[in-house]
Amino acid sequence: MTKISSRLVWPLSWPALALLAGGAFALTVAQPQVAGAVDSTSPAQTTTQSPAGTSGAKATKKKKPKKEAKEKQSELQFIDGYKAAHAMIYQHHDYAAGIDKLKSLGHDDNPDVANLIGYSSRKLGRYEDSKIWYERALAADPKHARTWSYYGMWHAEQGNLLKAREYLATVESLCGTRCREYTELKGVIAGTRTY
Repeated sequence: MTKISSRLVWPLSWPALALLAGGAFALTVAQPQVAGAVDSTSPAQTTTQSPAGTSGAKATKKKKPKKEAKEKQSELQFIDGYKAAHAMIYQHHDYAAGIDKLKSLGHDDNPDVANLIGYSSRKLGRYEDSKIWYERALAADPKHARTWSYYGMWHAEQGNLLKAREYLATVESLCGTRCREYTELKGVIAGTRTY
């Protein structure tokens, strides 16, 4: 009878495995969010860059606690306002009030804000306004999958299915074929969905 060793043979040493696992973890934590669904009740967080030649830590140490508290309060007010506008638009279908609320936030260049204004304008039949806001959102974030999807729907509603399909391909490159942005736009192009 042959004796089988109880010791497992690994092709990599334990230190190498630990290094590999640590690297994989670091990649998942450090990788920026790529084309996540933007149709959330909270806008994407905006980051401010520190002045050239200084590190982020040095720039934060120079801030006064009062200033930091004021900035935090301002950001919380923005998020609360965005959530209120989001509810007006998606739950109550009050597009005009949603547009007014979003514009009052003073963050028109935020891609989530511009996209929602574009969406609401489209729903109100203000197609030229909608186009301007979608383009503004894409200028702020060219990888904003929700805006590409909504803008593709805009083109489909205008009868430009060729352009809508082009935008569908862009959405696919950003988030694949299983994301909400892709499936909704594909349905609109196929005529099986309205949005």
